Amino acid sequence: MIPGPFIGSCSEMSLTEFGFEPGKRNFLQLTDKDGEQPQIASVSDGLDDSSQERFIGPLPRDCTVGCSSDYSSPSYSYSSILNKSDTGYVGLVNQAMTCYLNSLLQTLFMTPEFRNALYNWEFEESEEDPVTSIPYQLQRLFLLLQTSKKRAIETTDVTRSFGWDSSEAWQQHDVQELCRVMFDALEQKWKQTEQADLINQLYQGKLKDYVRCLECGYESWRIDTYLDIPLVIRPFGASQAYGSVEEALQAFVQPETLDGANQYFCERCKKKCDARKGLRFLHFPYLLTLQLKRFDFDYTTMHRIKLNDRMSFPEELDMGPFIDVEDEKSPQTESCTDSGAENEGSCHSDQMSNDFSADDGVDEGICLDSASSTERVLKPKSSLTFELFSVMVHSGSAAGGHYYACIKSFSDGQWYSFNDQHVSKITQEDIRKTYGGSSGSRGYYSSAFARSVELLSLKYLDCDDFPEHIKHLVQREKESEEQEKRQREIERNTCKIKLFCMHPVKMMAMMENKLEVHKDKTLREATEMAYKLMELDGVVPLDCCRLVKYDEFHEYLERSYEGEEDTPMGLLLGGVKSSYMFDLLLETRRPEQVFQPYKPGEVMVKVHVVDLKTDTVAPPVSIRAYLNQSITEFKQLIAQATELSAETMRVVLERCYNDLRLLYVPNKTLKAEGFFRSNKVFVESSESPDHQVTFTDSLLWKLLDRHGNTIRLFVSLPVQSPGTNRTICQKVGGDPEECSEGSKGNRNSVETILEESTEKLKNLSLQPQQGSSTSDSQKSSDTSDFEQIESPSPSQEPDSSSVSAVVAVDNRELENRIRVASGGGAYSDPETQFPGEERSDSEVNNDRSTSSVDSDILSSSHSSDTLCNADSGPIQLANGLDSHSITSSRRSKANEGKKETWDTAEEDSGTDSEYDENGKSKAESYYLYFRAEPYAQEDGSGEGGQKCVLVHVDKRITLSAFKQNLEPFVGVTSTQFKVFRVYANNQEFESVRLNETLSSFSDDNKITIRLGRALKKGEYRVKVYQLLVNDAEPCKFLVDTVFAKGMTVKQSKEELMPQLKDQCKLDLNIDKFRLRKKTWKNPGTVFLDYHVYEEDINISSNWEVFLEVLDGPEKMKSMSQLAVLTRRWTPAQMKLEPFQEVVLESSSVEELKEKLSEISGVPLENLEFAKGRGTFPCDISVLEIHQDLDWNPKVSTLNVWPLYICDDGAVVFYRDSTEEPMEQSEDERNELMKKESSRLLKTGHRVSYSPRKEKALKIYLDGGPVKDPGQD
Repeated sequence: MIPGPFIGSCSEMSLTEFGFEPGKRNFLQLTDKDGEQPQIASVSDGLDDSSQERFIGPLPRDCTVGCSSDYSSPSYSYSSILNKSDTGYVGLVNQAMTCYLNSLLQTLFMTPEFRNALYNWEFEESEEDPVTSIPYQLQRLFLLLQTSKKRAIETTDVTRSFGWDSSEAWQQHDVQELCRVMFDALEQKWKQTEQADLINQLYQGKLKDYVRCLECGYESWRIDTYLDIPLVIRPFGASQAYGSVEEALQAFVQPETLDGANQYFCERCKKKCDARKGLRFLHFPYLLTLQLKRFDFDYTTMHRIKLNDRMSFPEELDMGPFIDVEDEKSPQTESCTDSGAENEGSCHSDQMSNDFSADDGVDEGICLDSASSTERVLKPKSSLTFELFSVMVHSGSAAGGHYYACIKSFSDGQWYSFNDQHVSKITQEDIRKTYGGSSGSRGYYSSAFARSVELLSLKYLDCDDFPEHIKHLVQREKESEEQEKRQREIERNTCKIKLFCMHPVKMMAMMENKLEVHKDKTLREATEMAYKLMELDGVVPLDCCRLVKYDEFHEYLERSYEGEEDTPMGLLLGGVKSSYMFDLLLETRRPEQVFQPYKPGEVMVKVHVVDLKTDTVAPPVSIRAYLNQSITEFKQLIAQATELSAETMRVVLERCYNDLRLLYVPNKTLKAEGFFRSNKVFVESSESPDHQVTFTDSLLWKLLDRHGNTIRLFVSLPVQSPGTNRTICQKVGGDPEECSEGSKGNRNSVETILEESTEKLKNLSLQPQQGSSTSDSQKSSDTSDFEQIESPSPSQEPDSSSVSAVVAVDNRELENRIRVASGGGAYSDPETQFPGEERSDSEVNNDRSTSSVDSDILSSSHSSDTLCNADSGPIQLANGLDSHSITSSRRSKANEGKKETWDTAEEDSGTDSEYDENGKSKAESYYLYFRAEPYAQEDGSGEGGQKCVLVHVDKRITLSAFKQNLEPFVGVTSTQFKVFRVYANNQEFESVRLNETLSSFSDDNKITIRLGRALKKGEYRVKVYQLLVNDAEPCKFLVDTVFAKGMTVKQSKEELMPQLKDQCKLDLNIDKFRLRKKTWKNPGTVFLDYHVYEEDINISSNWEVFLEVLDGPEKMKSMSQLAVLTRRWTPAQMKLEPFQEVVLESSSVEELKEKLSEISGVPLENLEFAKGRGTFPCDISVLEIHQDLDWNPKVSTLNVWPLYICDDGAVVFYRDSTEEPMEQSEDERNELMKKESSRLLKTGHRVSYSPRKEKALKIYLDGGPVKDPGQD
């Protein structure tokens, strides 16, 4: 900034005359008469509203008195957050809900006696682990609070020494409870040391608990000790709270008269007499802690509440009136009761605004009184006069809130607010706001006082006065902090970017890592780091590697960095950023090769050469072009790279998902044709007459269509399958021996692999790949899947009008670059063979029953992912999209004269009218590509030496045709084996819809073949569960079976009986059990023996039914009857009776009541009923059922609101209206509540009232809790 003119006191001149520019930001520097720049007044200095006009600069936004000055300063910056507060004090970071811990730690730190005593304790590392030593970790924390330059420090080391894990950070506790528990832990740790009695010396007092007979004056008493005094805010049953701490203390020592039924038995009088019972203080501690009982229990609402009543406290508290001077020499006992309040809920650790804003005038806190007398006029004081020095404030409700501390410093007498990591100055007025009494939720919760007469000797230890062991600890912490600061500085200057590399040896895979390089490192140094990171040492020389700018999403090489080897990475990457919009690729070459420069603005094109004679598609060759090039120029460029003739060249652009466009306009630019960063084209150049045919009718289109729809599947065969010992490459009308040589090949040496990988890398470097593209249905340019397959004969070849257009999700291009070429032979690397599979959204949607092995994995009957068969109508994509993106001529030609077909409910079993009983195709279907070759699992992952085949198949093939093609390899007909699709977690789901295609499958999916009868037309796989209405688990799985269309219920029962006897040991009489509908866990319609499946009972694949064993003969004879499950509630015993079934002839409420009266003996006029809620068995707590259910609804029929009982299986509760609930004591009710909660939780049903279980606060002296191995 250039200094401007001095304005001085020239008030007559305008600002424009001094160079101020209107409409722009102008800077003004203010100085006093001595040339000094005045200090900006902090808003935490306690200025009132009238003094705010003296502020220099803008007032802080949304911040009032009490805010940290760091946030009110106009020079606010990132460093001001990291650096220590202007107050000179360091805050504590809130781990999650540890504000209560932070408040207590700051109070103890600001207590000189406690801090100094802690410093005097010396840690012996040979005796204890420093990680679990509570005093040592507190000592470190206090040193950091005193010497650190940070704004706030962590408390994780302290909580770790408590034995807490990360879950404890999310448990909020009461600060007074923490104080007690931590003091107990310190006393245990300090045994046999000078600090053994420190807690008692500072905080322990004595009081007398007495009872005095009013007749003879005899007094019975005992001495108790205390660490704090619990004060009641509002007496029980009173509506008025005490107005001050003095009043609450007076009430604390006010005796209670024992008379009437509460008379006291006097030992001297030998009878019950009136007496007075009370407390007297005998001795006050050095630090007096007062705890306000702001948390109470409302017996009207039966909820815990917080009392926000106003209760004032003085700056100086005289405890003389409350001391008992009669006798302090009485024998003392060690009984001291803890009356701490409980607290629960969320803690807000990131309060950035003022804790004492004018709109929230209620605060709760803990006061610890100690004050410095060095700056005030001394006056005679009693030894029982205490001064306030700390207030712990709770803001919130009984359900949750936030703690912070207001503490008076002994150094300067100034009050400070310690709110987690924020420390700011406050005033006496702010302290008075913690009294409570307004509509806010803040009030002091506990307070502590220190004896005024002893304050003159209070002093914090300076660094020079530290003991030697503390000085050493300070030095270690300072070095650690400096190291951490240096590390943070390095982190802030480190560029972190994704790094990719096509590794020449490791599976030829595109490897990914993260490159972390300092911004000042040069490109040459970064390349060396990437070289080591990708473990290329000994594989490729360093000078054969370079870093290039790479777009991994589009697989696009953006540019190379020729001549910039000494440029810092910070400049090349555009600075240090949290994330980059591009990546880096570590490119490799062979020693005799030369890197090709990549210029910005070029587009990358992968060119696949198509040979119509051999029916093959070659691996891609990468070239780079410009978007403004014409098609003619582009053909010339391709001709140079492929040595093809540009005159006869046909170029086909695959824009997306097999959307093919023939580029035939010579002067059209690549940009106009839809080229982008990374593109894929197919080229063919020959004198073939195929040039004269319409593109969608041409052989080129058919080959590319097949190429784009062919997927690779790994098929595991049964162990006894003979199929893999025979020739397993077949095609309709083809020669199976053609492919025999395609399975031969040896493992390449490392040198050969390196050479081939270098050629593969040229996919990104304008040179042909020699590697394979397995997902493009080929192994290499020499032994391709398509190369050895002749073109189908005309009888096998489909007419173009019968070919359905399909858009395949082409995710194979990355795999084209990472698959290893093995000479067309079987794959041997297990990772290459079985890559991980992720299910697409469409596949997940197609899995209608993921809990069953028999699930239909292909699709539902009306799934948008379905291809009905090879010559169906509009074909849907696996992701639910249709083929709109196909060139219009291709689309219309493919669908000409076609009729759209869909599955119907009748065809849910997996076959439709297109197939006969054996699943064979009735109509002649056109040929779809299928090729298989042996595949060995070297890792032995196959079950019991399972044999495998690698299948390349057109995914438009139906499951039926796919199974027929697999028959020679399985060794049995397609009706005798089942197809299971295997997912990444090794779950298997059966595919049963024979008319569905493999469109939901993708490359490298795994399939398992299992022997067993497959479903025929009209058959359905059914799961049978047993219904046990009075058991804790009413639903029990029995068997899997098959029901057929047209079968009666009785016939299905007859077929079930042998299975039940063999598999479940259930020997049932056919007349003693029934089948009924199952909907989730609810029993439904009872199936009668004469009912016929698909006529009377709708059935679908993966159906589920209940089997119910009957006590007697079947009562249901007609579908007009209604079977209701009833259960009696007996309030006098607080018990639910077992279920009983009632069969009604109609839906009449009167008939239901008559039946219930008949089975229970309850008079009809006294009988009340209610419908159960939720899932069977409609469990409900016996503590709630009497009031919560809608008893005795005013309806005459069951099938109307609010009952809606229209089907069998409804649950109805009933009771005697004259029966009163059993009277229970509070203990009995609590015990019953526990039993009911346990019962309902075991059955998985909702418990309507289950308050959050509060976790007890514990500090573990042995390093942590011992966990139950069986605990979840």
